[in-house]
Amino acid sequence: MEPFSVHVSDEVLDDLRLRLARTRYTTAAPGEPNAAGISPRYLKELVAYWLDGFDWRAREAYLNEHPQFTVELEGAVVHFVHQRSTNPDARPILITHGWPYSFAEMLPLADELRDFHVVVPSLPGYGWSDLPTAGPVVPNRTAETWNSLMAELGYDRFLTYGEDIGGGVSDWLAALHPESVAGIYAPHAAFPPAERRNDLLPVESEFFEWLDAVWKGGEAYSQQQATRPDTLAAGLADSPAGLAAWIIEKFGEWSDGDGTAESRFTKDQLLTTVMIYWVTNTIGSSFRPYYDDVHKPPLPLIHVPAGVTVQQHERKYPREVAERTYTDLRYFSRLPSGGHFTAAEEPALVAAGLREFVATL
Repeated sequence: MEPFSVHVSDEVLDDLRLRLARTRYTTAAPGEPNAAGISPRYLKELVAYWLDGFDWRAREAYLNEHPQFTVELEGAVVHFVHQRSTNPDARPILITHGWPYSFAEMLPLADELRDFHVVVPSLPGYGWSDLPTAGPVVPNRTAETWNSLMAELGYDRFLTYGEDIGGGVSDWLAALHPESVAGIYAPHAAFPPAERRNDLLPVESEFFEWLDAVWKGGEAYSQQQATRPDTLAAGLADSPAGLAAWIIEKFGEWSDGDGTAESRFTKDQLLTTVMIYWVTNTIGSSFRPYYDDVHKPPLPLIHVPAGVTVQQHERKYPREVAERTYTDLRYFSRLPSGGHFTAAEEPALVAAGLREFVATL
């Protein structure tokens, strides 16, 4: 295990500035701004700020305020934050991000949880974590790596929390290692596999119908990442403006705001995540969980104590759906605000709900 700090060379930053200065912009499609994707007008404004207002060295300093390390597990390097509480008897919690996140979106929650020992790894193929040397990148496999990571850190019992892809990893960790996981707290709670969707209650059917309507027309990104990731990555790895457009569109669509990313995030926050993808050249490898999803087995029942809090992006999720996966559901609540990027949008609310759940253990 080695200490790690973020430091991007001046050469990489100089190359980035040249690319940004040469950005070509498209003509907006007809209709409302952002209806056809990120507005070219906004993208031009963002790139101008990226060139003349964004201070990457200040953002590096912010990231490096959080103790970071790397360790080799199963032949691949895993990057992670390990922020210990001043209380040596504090509970450990493992927090996993998703796509198009980085570990940076989890840091506001980590900072709220000073009464816990917090571990925030970067998913395989994201940021400074390597892809596995062979085999599919599926959540059950990542869960095994995370269990090894926590053992390496000396934690034989811990809590787990995840969002988006990280939510699936968290679910599998709880399912595969009940001897390690003392409880799972889920803001992106599991959807049961097909074999556990028999005899849906009306409230469950209504939820899935509503969710299908919400996502109608919005799944093209997932299909592209799952079927032609290399073609897509060829453009995004070469154009920082294109990369920003692909990522930041989702921060606008999926957060609990007015449909624009900056209704919930600052330019500095958004560009920090884009920068992490850019300087590590990991947008292509970040698509692997989508491409390898066909190899993912059905999620089994989870028997460890569970807490579910429903964020606004899935606000109609009913308790009955949760109970099809979590057999020991001890806590169920709904956040009054906060969308898909739950920990980054409402870290204090998430931390408060987590503590309420922990009180049931």
